[in-house]
Amino acid sequence: MSMIDPKALLKKVTPTPQIATTMTSEEKKTKITALFTEIMNTLGLDLNDDSLAETPHRVAKMYVDEIFYGLAESSFPKITLVENKFDYDHAVIEVNIVTNSHCEHHFVPIIGKTHIAYIPGKKVIGLSKLNRIVDYFAKRPQIQERLTLQIHQALCEILGTEDVAVVTDAMHACVKTRGIKDVTSMTRTSKLSGVFKEDSCHRAEFMQAIPRVQEVVY
Repeated sequence: MSMIDPKALLKKVTPTPQIATTMTSEEKKTKITALFTEIMNTLGLDLNDDSLAETPHRVAKMYVDEIFYGLAESSFPKITLVENKFDYDHAVIEVNIVTNSHCEHHFVPIIGKTHIAYIPGKKVIGLSKLNRIVDYFAKRPQIQERLTLQIHQALCEILGTEDVAVVTDAMHACVKTRGIKDVTSMTRTSKLSGVFKEDSCHRAEFMQAIPRVQEVVY
């Protein structure tokens, strides 16, 4: 069994634009609480109302601990690999991995599913770790194209193989609830490498295993 060093791994993954900060989680929450209080006051909301009084703190806690926890390198999930002693050499496919993120342009939800396949080499990864890797990169302000690449790059590094395929299907609230207000459209992004790019049989097996775009349910 081997462990993955998150610092070394994340250096090889397409970065999300960030600035260096030495603030602790609690310091971030305190500052966001104050700033969100100002936003609510500017909108004309009465923070003396018992329904609104704790909203700035709730938002701060949600931002730091929940929907943007993937900005912290220290939050990368613990990943262990085990030897492929049984010499499994066919595709491992996991579909419909819940993928909830936020658009970095408007800070509104991206709601979707991710589908992953890989061909094991010397190592295999626990199935739940695939879900945790997806969730980690989703929990940042994102654009879907970068999210798909980050998941793919991380898996290639962790598994030590290019035989990896990632497809993400998502609904963007910035399209659905504002602007064009298109309530039916969704977006598919993909990154296929190794045998999934070069071998039509492997690619076909994976693509046939995942739902068609119009059948994805959120």
